[in-house]
Amino acid sequence: MGLAYRMLGSVAEAEDVVQDAFLRWHEADRGAVRDPAAFLHRTAARLCLDRLKSARVRRESYIGPWLPEPVLDPSAVAADAAAGERAADISFALMLALERLSPLERAAFLLHDVFDLDFAEVAAAIGRSEAASRQLAARARAHVRAARPRFPVSAEQGEAVLGAFLRAVQGGDVAALGRLLAEDAVLHSDGGGRRAAALNPIVGRDHIMRFLAGLLRKGRLPTAGRHVRVNGLPGVVAGGTDGLDVLAVEVEGGRIRALYVVRNPDKLRHVEAPPDQSAAM
Repeated sequence: MGLAYRMLGSVAEAEDVVQDAFLRWHEADRGAVRDPAAFLHRTAARLCLDRLKSARVRRESYIGPWLPEPVLDPSAVAADAAAGERAADISFALMLALERLSPLERAAFLLHDVFDLDFAEVAAAIGRSEAASRQLAARARAHVRAARPRFPVSAEQGEAVLGAFLRAVQGGDVAALGRLLAEDAVLHSDGGGRRAAALNPIVGRDHIMRFLAGLLRKGRLPTAGRHVRVNGLPGVVAGGTDGLDVLAVEVEGGRIRALYVVRNPDKLRHVEAPPDQSAAM
């Protein structure tokens, strides 16, 4: 599940891949399988690569910025590795970095760096030589490293900044919002053409402040919800008259470096609405 979600960015599609991989495992000659974990990872990777061929076409016609389906329970997509930052990372920054890779780069990096398969097994999974697999993983690793936050903060610090941001939203305090945003902050808003959202990422504190101020004036920023961890980041699930919003913030140096807002209802089918819409965020 962890491999398929990181490959596809979709909880529902990852579940389908796991089902298909189980069927392949059920039909396999167990006596010929020397390493069950490697067999399952190779099988899942191949199934994902097949799905990515059609996913590429869908992404080219996607309306507005694309974000992965949010994950509120990280154990559902946990990597096999027992420890390590890379094994636990499903942040939006990582998922967007993976999205910018070619499917083969993505597979080589995940299979080797996250799921600890050797390059002989990676080569068998993606249909390339060991040398080519090494090169694919190295290129992917460089892109992923560049996308990671330089100075990650603790969960407590992240929650404190999120709380201040939500209080500023509730109070309509645009100046306070500005003080919480990094100068080069980016806002990603994914409506998928199904719900209103910015058609491009909004870059820079001043531009984000103007965008949020406009939403505040129109009463289009939710003022109630429940705190959650979204792909490992501090976040909130909020409900409005037209559906759910899932917000996550990436904090660095005490300020918000990136905001991720998923509004596309197709990506929120697995997310439960807040039980009490009157509760403060």
